[in-house]
Amino acid sequence: MEAIKKRLYLIAIFAGFLCSAGLVYYYFMDDFSTSDTTEYVYIDDNDDIDSVCVKLSAIGHEHGIIGFRSLARHWKYTDHIRSGRYPIRPGENIITVFRNLKNGHQEPIKLTIPESRTMERLAGALSKKLMLDSLALAIVLHDNDFCAKFGYDTATIACIFVPDTYEIYWNTSVEHLMQRMQREHDHFWNEQRRAKADSIGLTPNEVCTLASIIDEETANNGEKPMIAGMYLNRLKTGMPLQADPTVKFALKDFGLRRIYHDMLRYDSPYNTYRNAGLPPGPIKIASEAGIDAVLNRVAHDYLYMCAKEDFSGTHNFAKTYREHLQNAARYTRALNQRGIK
Repeated sequence: MEAIKKRLYLIAIFAGFLCSAGLVYYYFMDDFSTSDTTEYVYIDDNDDIDSVCVKLSAIGHEHGIIGFRSLARHWKYTDHIRSGRYPIRPGENIITVFRNLKNGHQEPIKLTIPESRTMERLAGALSKKLMLDSLALAIVLHDNDFCAKFGYDTATIACIFVPDTYEIYWNTSVEHLMQRMQREHDHFWNEQRRAKADSIGLTPNEVCTLASIIDEETANNGEKPMIAGMYLNRLKTGMPLQADPTVKFALKDFGLRRIYHDMLRYDSPYNTYRNAGLPPGPIKIASEAGIDAVLNRVAHDYLYMCAKEDFSGTHNFAKTYREHLQNAARYTRALNQRGIK
């Protein structure tokens, strides 16, 4: 009888162990995600344990959330919630998911810097990809003291951005974002590019400013070195750039398809019909192709250009004003025939 009791006792212990092991597996060792692909949870600075669990519930099993809460209580996760973009991969258990969030093991995003025309548009685009407030970012990009920390002012701060794709953490701060952009800028402006800029008598900021105008003149990268050569000829002779895109920028009307004479009189330091030389800064974030077009401009004697009447996006170039007027007349007729105003 005593042996039977002992056996039953051992069986009960073993059954209890199995039950406990099953519960441990169910709540802590089972796969957390219900998806066959990697999903991401975005934790903000103002998230608490409840909002974190709500976000996780869109990805994981209900019992996984219970296990997560239990671990959070035990390890006091509520007091140390870390913001970030966290991957939750198929096959990861609840403990792994919790450990990654607790230790801040997030995964960077691929951030593409767009060729934005204004800092407001840039701020809006970046806020859609990062844990940044668009208004807060726009404000600092218009703050001379903030820009001065990186060697720029509000007119030239666009020069710090080199359009490319970078790996960066989703919860990066404005300060860290700008520090990263400064490093990427310095890497882009290597010794070779700086030497080419110096050879044409321009600073990197001035190259970016001219490149931004050229980018707005054409999307045809093959023609950009020709346009760069023309504008550099104008700068060399002291002739105003007379670039239509600068008028659009001054007016903040980027949808204009025709520039009329009254617009050319608009009082703005960016209006290159009224002011000689380069404007105070870029009229957009210059592209790599635009920058390299300036640095590798085609040497020629052209001083004028006008969009081709076939609307191909390329231009007719001229050495004399008389030739230019003929090109301009053909383009104007084409605009009128298409009813473009």
